[in-house]
Amino acid sequence: MSNKILIFDTTLRDGEQSPGFSMNIEEKIIIAKQLARLNVDVIEAGFPIASEGDFEAVREIARNVKGPTIAGLSRVIVKDIDRAWEALKFAKKNRIHTFVATSDIHLKYQLKKGREEVLDDAVKGVKHAKKYTDDVEFSAMDAVRSDIDYLCLVLEAVIDSGATTVNIPDTVGYAIPYEFGKMIKTIKENVSNIDKAIISVHCHNDLGLAVSNSISAVQNGARQIECTINGIGERAGNASLEEVVMALKVRKDFLHHATGIRTKEIYKTSRLLSTITGISVQPNKAIVGENAFAHESGIHQDGVLKERTTYEIMTPESIGLTKSKLVLGKHSGRHAFSKRLEDLGIKLNNVNLDKAFIRFKKLADMKKEIFNEDLEAIVEDEIAKVEEVYKLEYIQTTTGNQTLPTATIKLKKGEQIIQDAAIGDGPVDATYKAIERITGIPGKLISYSIRAVTGGKDAIGEVVVKVSFNGEMVTGKGASTDVIEASAKAYLNAVNKVAGKTKVKGVKELKSLRV
Repeated sequence: MSNKILIFDTTLRDGEQSPGFSMNIEEKIIIAKQLARLNVDVIEAGFPIASEGDFEAVREIARNVKGPTIAGLSRVIVKDIDRAWEALKFAKKNRIHTFVATSDIHLKYQLKKGREEVLDDAVKGVKHAKKYTDDVEFSAMDAVRSDIDYLCLVLEAVIDSGATTVNIPDTVGYAIPYEFGKMIKTIKENVSNIDKAIISVHCHNDLGLAVSNSISAVQNGARQIECTINGIGERAGNASLEEVVMALKVRKDFLHHATGIRTKEIYKTSRLLSTITGISVQPNKAIVGENAFAHESGIHQDGVLKERTTYEIMTPESIGLTKSKLVLGKHSGRHAFSKRLEDLGIKLNNVNLDKAFIRFKKLADMKKEIFNEDLEAIVEDEIAKVEEVYKLEYIQTTTGNQTLPTATIKLKKGEQIIQDAAIGDGPVDATYKAIERITGIPGKLISYSIRAVTGGKDAIGEVVVKVSFNGEMVTGKGASTDVIEASAKAYLNAVNKVAGKTKVKGVKELKSLRV
């Protein structure tokens, strides 16, 4: 028995049926060509009878996409099959995929037919499709909820009629892995001519088990998995192509099966679909989610930096990414923090590294994620600053269109705590006047600028001020997620340069402090 698992991609058919994922013809062709680069075995391009647009999309994909087999879906109805062939006949390799429901619940309420009539429809449909192409797939819709003896009878009949692939769909995502695997095994053992067809499975994800059910089916004899990029599809979606493929690749030692997928194209394909549909992948999505190769925990980061396999069972390069992502946040440790500074070309001695790490931890409690620009601001604000004669301990401001702007400031000088308040034209002006009252160092604000160092609502704001102290121009810088606090730090930085009688250190001198 072959150990190759065929990948039947139905992103452009079942995937597109999910709300919000509709694509025009040009977009479908772009996706289909990328699926060819991914090296899927079959592309189900659409349901030609469904609409004129679907028909044209299948026809254009059949004409323009080379490599994979191009399939079109049809009911076991003559006009459906004829329409599918009209679109598919241009493909070098084509497949008619025809289906009918086999569960009693569908027969009773949707088809309003008996078992014998549906069996006859299935046989006639397959025979008609076989007139056009040797590659005919038959699907028993809602197979999981079908009577197993009746299902085996239908499968045996359609194989005798020419079906080369028989698909066992879990149409409503009802199956449990052990149960589904057992069903495939029962089909293998009870359909007398099953050796003449490939068993395929098409699992939906209503219980979150689509991939697990697909893998269980493979373990019991299925040799084709029907899936979609990013797991899109009806309701909760289909088995995710990237999860199925990487599960088979990573656990080949246990599953002993492989696909022909070029896995380095996986991430690119996922992002292309997101770009075209405008619907992003959830961050914690397996394989292709933003966090799939991201580590924030200090213990995990330390392990990955020492040996990647401690916390990574596959490499990011294997799916087309360049490297893992060490996310700096409140759970990060000193090792990851030091490594990120090193990557930025910042080398600190142990004393300065300790200072920067303490400041980093304080900031991480206020922000969800720390970016490179945050780290650079920390280094400039914490490491490159002059000796703090005055240290900001507390700041509170009140302002409003009918309130007099007031700032209350508490500074620490040595062991002495000094507090005062002032009013001003705004909260920043009031802050600067309060600092002047406490320090007794008068200054004239010449310029004030602020910029967002990072993006997002919790971005760090960096304030740069130029202050004249008795004719001496001094620059001060401060950074914080709070704009008023950053403003106070910047002004106090300038005051401390005068109070400590230190010369101004510009950005160019920062490198000398990184040793």
